[in-house]
Amino acid sequence: METKTFTFKTNINCGGCIAKVTPFLDEVKGISNWNVDTTNKNKVLTVVSDGITESEVIDTVQKAGFKIETI
Repeated sequence: METKTFTFKTNINCGGCIAKVTPFLDEVKGISNWNVDTTNKNKVLTVVSDGITESEVIDTVQKAGFKIETI
């Protein structure tokens, strides 16, 4: 199965925010890896998909209480 990498602009801007979103992203099936670049002004979330869709990532991050949009 082909892996895809998605990037998103978010408002996940600190370690506390990352700690809050981690359980949401970790429990979703289909993500092989993810990280947030909090040094980037757009707070870029990069997700390596192992089956999850872009819209499922967006739903998951919104459930955690954060803003997210595709780049």
